[in-house]
Amino acid sequence: MSNTQVIHHFYAAFSQGNAEEMVACYHPEVVFTDPAFGTLKGDRACAMWRMLLSRKEASPTISFSDVAADEISGSAQWVAEYHFGPKKRKVINHVSATFSFRDGKIIQHTDTFNLWKWSRQALGPVGYVIGWTPYMKKNIQRMTNKRLDAYSGKR
Repeated sequence: MSNTQVIHHFYAAFSQGNAEEMVACYHPEVVFTDPAFGTLKGDRACAMWRMLLSRKEASPTISFSDVAADEISGSAQWVAEYHFGPKKRKVINHVSATFSFRDGKIIQHTDTFNLWKWSRQALGPVGYVIGWTPYMKKNIQRMTNKRLDAYSGKR
């Protein structure tokens, strides 16, 4: 499978809610980074996708485009639409992804998105007022990693 096909396979699996097919695209030593979780490595990065897709109440709609890759690196644009939190606030998150590959698998995956825009949608007024601050970014990462720890402990 070419690296372009790996990216397509990853996002097709994501759009179908299939975390196992997604993580099958990852190298065992993968490093994932995004504004909400920070940096996750190996099994922890895989557990994040499993956790996110196990939450049936979120049921994200995923679309992707502009997939490109060569022998070393790649990129894609993707959009997630879902409802967040107890108030079920609608979130539409536009994400730019970059990838590096090793042995036909994704070894590095970086998602970039506007955390302030995300926090305004997901957290409402609090996100609007302080969602842009380093303090809020740290709190979001602490919250997401705490949920990941709880999820990983249950498995």
